[in-house]
Amino acid sequence: MDFQGTLFDTPAPALHSLAAAERHLLSRGAWVDVRRDFVSGADEVLERLVADVPWRAERRQMYDRVVDVPRLLCFYDEGEPFRTAGCCYYRDGRDSVAWHGDRFGRGATHDTMVAIISVGDARTLALRPTGDGGPTLRFPLGHGDLVVMGGSCQRTWEHAVPKVAHAGPRISVQFRPRGVF
Repeated sequence: MDFQGTLFDTPAPALHSLAAAERHLLSRGAWVDVRRDFVSGADEVLERLVADVPWRAERRQMYDRVVDVPRLLCFYDEGEPFRTAGCCYYRDGRDSVAWHGDRFGRGATHDTMVAIISVGDARTLALRPTGDGGPTLRFPLGHGDLVVMGGSCQRTWEHAVPKVAHAGPRISVQFRPRGVF
């Protein structure tokens, strides 16, 4: 694992208060909350997730062909340790996720929230309005950061984690309500 941990991240893993979250109001009823350093002990969390999660590679239909998904995945459904949680393992800067919204199931018609905790190397979560070509917003998510996309965000905005020239490993854990994917 090519990850440079921090000398200052020595406490045991813990979650911090959401009171310090910054709300970013978007258009059409969407919003994004960002809480920097939500997870302390993020180096240990990253190491445990890399070692203990049953990661798998997938292939998906993309337009006219089937391609390798450029990251490793794991999904915990209801009845597992979380309500629903998806884990993505971005091994380096070549791993990414294309523009999309979580618009299947209940998220297609109702406001919902998706919370993402990021551990490992910082990567950018990019957001843009769906369809009208509005501005692209960039939220660099660092080691232990939390982002929550809410309101109409999944229906009216798209998000992506673009490829970059160089990055070490990063894991994101996405928490969703039942019926949102």
